[in-house]
Amino acid sequence: MGIREFPGSAPRGKGIAIGMRRSPDVSPRRLSDISPQLRQLKYLVVDEAIKEDLKWSRSVEDLTSGPVGLTSIEERILRITGYYGYQPWATSYKREERPRDSPGPAEAQVPAGTEAGGRPSRHCWRCSRAQLKKIFWGVAVVLCVCASWAGATQLAKLTFRKFDAPFTLTWFATNWNFLFFPLYYAGHICKSAEKQSVKQRYRECCRFFGDNGLTLNVFFTKAAPFGVLWTLTNYLYLHAIKKINTTDVSVLFCCNKAFVFLLSWIVLRDRFMGVRIVAAILAIAGIVMMTYADGFHSHSVIGIALVVGSASMSALYKVLFKLLLGSAKFGEAALFLSILGVFNILFITCIPVILYFTKVEYWSSFDDIPWGNLCGFSVLLLTFNIVLNFGIAVTYPTLMSLGIVLSVPVNAVVDHYTSKIVFNGVRVIAIIIIGLGFLLLLLPEEWDVWLIKLLTRLKVRKKEEAAEGGADLGLGLQSKSRRARPSFAR
Repeated sequence: MGIREFPGSAPRGKGIAIGMRRSPDVSPRRLSDISPQLRQLKYLVVDEAIKEDLKWSRSVEDLTSGPVGLTSIEERILRITGYYGYQPWATSYKREERPRDSPGPAEAQVPAGTEAGGRPSRHCWRCSRAQLKKIFWGVAVVLCVCASWAGATQLAKLTFRKFDAPFTLTWFATNWNFLFFPLYYAGHICKSAEKQSVKQRYRECCRFFGDNGLTLNVFFTKAAPFGVLWTLTNYLYLHAIKKINTTDVSVLFCCNKAFVFLLSWIVLRDRFMGVRIVAAILAIAGIVMMTYADGFHSHSVIGIALVVGSASMSALYKVLFKLLLGSAKFGEAALFLSILGVFNILFITCIPVILYFTKVEYWSSFDDIPWGNLCGFSVLLLTFNIVLNFGIAVTYPTLMSLGIVLSVPVNAVVDHYTSKIVFNGVRVIAIIIIGLGFLLLLLPEEWDVWLIKLLTRLKVRKKEEAAEGGADLGLGLQSKSRRARPSFAR
């Protein structure tokens, strides 16, 4: 049986060009006479130039046939011979040498855990297990972030009933940042295959600050400003807890995500995204509505202004860190946070002393200080920062951010039973608006592309189902007409 060439196909000797006509459902021709030759064609190695000729000789139907891609020589011969029941547009054959693209939303071509031919795929099963493991760790991280942040907020509120000194509490908790690098080095010794000494690891992490490492000039120009921003962020947040309830404080602090976007767009020239502008507008509207919820009293207005200032300092810290220092590895981030603790001990210690002697933050005796509450708050805040900075090693960053917004309903439940908060309609709407804006800011940059792909795939699947239903209906009508034909002949 010969193979004829078509106009515009590759010349004989370089490749085989096959007509791309769709085979009929029923054909009288058979392949029994060439089946041995077809089995031999499976093991042919086709040159790359021939593959390109074959690729360009395909018809539009083959290009749109789905995930099959460049079909084999055997499939082309089956197509022109009109083998009964062969449908290249519905085949599940998949070439092993075709590189796999990383599957995104609505891009998976084969069900997870199975190969194209229906056999279980160990590689896909491993991928699915890895993803499930990452999601499981993500849930654990979300719960840890939510519990530590809500617990620290509630414990700070409880501490101020006995110890009215928010700046001293900020200073005491920031001193615990010194433990970041020792804890990181302990994890390095336990997990890393190439163990380094403390001095070696310290020198390697100091390269983050430049070729000269951590010098006195670098300390005052690249570390000290962030130490000031860290202290202001925590102090303003704790001082706001004294003025208003913890629910309003926690939900208003979620606006720092919108402030980060606005500063990044202005300072870092990040990509403009309309959905994030909408989220920023929602955050600002939520702040205004939260202020209106208590009737614009001076006490609540000051508390809301303090929280907004804390969120602004947090956003400025993140944007300046990316602008001046870039991205940091785990060891570099741990060293940087430990340096902030050292800066706090050396240069911020004088401020609580001044506040004590001026009786701005005064306590009668050291025995009256609730050391348990102070240590508990410091441990919870340290846990929150550790999970938030190093949780990316085990899960997705988006899941970690969800822990912050989930602390809002936790604080709301606690405030409902422990304080006299009134959840009127304006406050509830403000909480929902700010939460919605926070969730919109968590969308990835290419969320619109993924959404278009998902909608396109659903539309194609719907058309395929409609076509299959029409084909089944047509076959049923044909069978009924065949059964009725003899009686009609009489």
